[in-house]
Amino acid sequence: MICSYTKGFLLNEVQYSIYREEDAIKIDGLSGAEVKKLRESAEKHEFQAEVNRMMKLIINSLYRNKEIFLRELISNASDALDKIRLLSLTNPEVLKATDDMSIKIKCDKEARTLSITDTGVGMTKKDLMNNLGTIARSGTSEFLSKLLDSSTNSETQQDLIGQFGVGFYSTFLVADRVVVTTKNNDDDQYIWESDSASYTIVKDPRGATLKRGTEITLYLKEEALDFLETKTLENLVHKYSQFINFNIFQWASKTEEVEEEVEEEEKSEKEDGAVEEEAEKKTKKVQKTTWDWDRVNNVKPIWMRKSAEVEDAEYEDFYKSVTKDSEKPLAHVHFTAEGEVSFKSILYVPKKSPNDMFQNYGKIMENIKLYVRRVFITDDFNDMMPKYLSFIRGIVDSDDLPLNVSRENLQQHKLLKVIKKKLVRKVLDMLKKLDGEKFDEFWKEFSTNIKLGVMEDPSNRMRLAKLLRFFSSADAEKQTTLSAYIERMKDKQEAIFYVAGTSRKEVEQSPFVERLLAKGYEVLFLTEPVDEYCIQAMPEFDGKKFQNVAKEGLNIDDGEKAKEAQKELEEAFKPLTTWLKENGLKDKIEKAVMSQRLVKTPSALVASSYGWSANMERIMKSQAYAKAKDPTQDFYMSQKKTLELNPRHPVIKELLKRVESDAEDAKAKFTAQLLFDTATLRSGFSIQDQVEFAERIESILKQSIDVDASAQVEIFVYFPSQQFAHCYRRSSISRRMLRRKRKKRVRRLRSRKNTPNCRKDVSGKPRKASPPTWEPTSFPIPTPNIR
Repeated sequence: MICSYTKGFLLNEVQYSIYREEDAIKIDGLSGAEVKKLRESAEKHEFQAEVNRMMKLIINSLYRNKEIFLRELISNASDALDKIRLLSLTNPEVLKATDDMSIKIKCDKEARTLSITDTGVGMTKKDLMNNLGTIARSGTSEFLSKLLDSSTNSETQQDLIGQFGVGFYSTFLVADRVVVTTKNNDDDQYIWESDSASYTIVKDPRGATLKRGTEITLYLKEEALDFLETKTLENLVHKYSQFINFNIFQWASKTEEVEEEVEEEEKSEKEDGAVEEEAEKKTKKVQKTTWDWDRVNNVKPIWMRKSAEVEDAEYEDFYKSVTKDSEKPLAHVHFTAEGEVSFKSILYVPKKSPNDMFQNYGKIMENIKLYVRRVFITDDFNDMMPKYLSFIRGIVDSDDLPLNVSRENLQQHKLLKVIKKKLVRKVLDMLKKLDGEKFDEFWKEFSTNIKLGVMEDPSNRMRLAKLLRFFSSADAEKQTTLSAYIERMKDKQEAIFYVAGTSRKEVEQSPFVERLLAKGYEVLFLTEPVDEYCIQAMPEFDGKKFQNVAKEGLNIDDGEKAKEAQKELEEAFKPLTTWLKENGLKDKIEKAVMSQRLVKTPSALVASSYGWSANMERIMKSQAYAKAKDPTQDFYMSQKKTLELNPRHPVIKELLKRVESDAEDAKAKFTAQLLFDTATLRSGFSIQDQVEFAERIESILKQSIDVDASAQVEIFVYFPSQQFAHCYRRSSISRRMLRRKRKKRVRRLRSRKNTPNCRKDVSGKPRKASPPTWEPTSFPIPTPNIR
């Protein structure tokens, strides 16, 4: 027995299901009953079993993003408009029904439907069965094949987007049911409906309401209702289809402030001889919402035009619309590439570098957008631009780039390498043409990128090297190019001299450049961390090798007289150099030699030709992700250096005399150690034993103010109270005296508890003595260890 409440509930459910069945599909101009009758009389076709499985594959596996459906439908609509445009070139009568060429998008939140309408060529009943009833059959490809023998040029034919014939079925990613209403000039208007399992075709009883074209209505799934939001649809059009040739309109609301009349009761007073005057109308401002078609693709694909036809203002506007950057670009290049792969491109250099450019260095940067026939495909690239040019922004549009069926990924990486090679060449040519203030602005923002490119891109190393700028001794303010340096080189100068450091002041005062600057040689000053890496990556430039003046191998005087004089100096100071290596600085230096590069400095520490300079050693120590106890780093860090001596310095001359007279002279050994320490610091290296170095400096301090070298340091002994902190000399204090004083102090503090003069509390009874004021935890009683 079913209760009345349950009967009513079941009755309501049945009625609701009938209601939903009738109203599930709404067609303008037809009631629910008419739609139901229409569906019953429609021709029903089942997809074949293989096709059904392929449909599931398309829906569930082919596309990564559900939002792709809108791109595919707009691309199909664009193809339909291109078809009717091509037909109208030979037969203007095909536009008789309507000359409107546009795409319209409309959503209905109540009905949960999304409609895309175009005024393109439309489809006949046969086309519906062939194109929509057969998967992987492209109507565009078939239409294009018919034009191959016609007089239509290839550029016009390439405007057509469709290739595979599966894009339409991406609608089932977001929709349970799809209804297609279409009208072709050669047939009646038909309605095609499918739920991805089967489809029906029926003649539209409303007649030719579309005049010409196609309307696709999607009945969205529960999880796809976000696509009914106006802003979401607008963003998707901007992302994928803003460069479609035809206007795209969206049915959108707009709130405006308008003035409306205020209704008031008419009051008039008539007097004798008075004339009735018309009262002034009163208005008020109200918010009014209006609905209208709003164009959403306002930006035109200027790369499709010739560069001579595009003005600078158009390039700037296009840059801002694509990159969302508020500033103008620093430079741009617009070109068409032909050959193994053909494409058109516009590339820009931004005015400012991103703040997080090197924090995200090596990561995928979405700055180059790939389009195929003006339809956005992807900006998720690893190979479109090298890492050092990741700041370049722009678009690449190709007509014959091979894509997979989903048009989301490239199939062949070989062509990507060809595109990358051409893009890099064009960018470098663009940068090469920058001059004056523009190049200075570019170098200020992106100099590190170019230097990294010298290290990372061997194929373009020489092109990048011509862009390099460094400070030099020739100019105190402006930077110089390597080409300009070579033009100013002295006769018989075979190498480009450079020195690296943290600042210009440091490298200018370096002992390694003293002789070079005195003889008028120009030296490059490398003051950025990446500079030395960059120079080391280049074996030579324009036939000239690079020479780090802080390393071995520097030859300044190549004449015969200079060589003979150098040999005489080495022979004269041989006792000193031998003594330093074997005795004075044993196990600290590789060898000691007479220097050609020092003028005022007594000594300098020089790295080997393949070792780390002081600047490189400092950089390697500062690496945040350096491996602890790295064997490679330990090997370079532990390499012994060459100690170069200035034979003209009085300290070196005096040291030679002392060594020749007594090889075990203590002052000679002390001076040698101090000479090594100062050479280490002035050369930019870090001292390994800093305590030993500090002790030597302290001994010199004692000598400078006549303090006895055996004088001892006073010590401090702390007692229980802050008031007693006495300083005693070690010679006058004994351990017994300290213990005696400590015990006496403790007894005195304890005796305060039993003193008869203590204060009384309120009751008149003696109050207990307060504990000592000192705190053992703060001032503990130490046990002196004095010998």
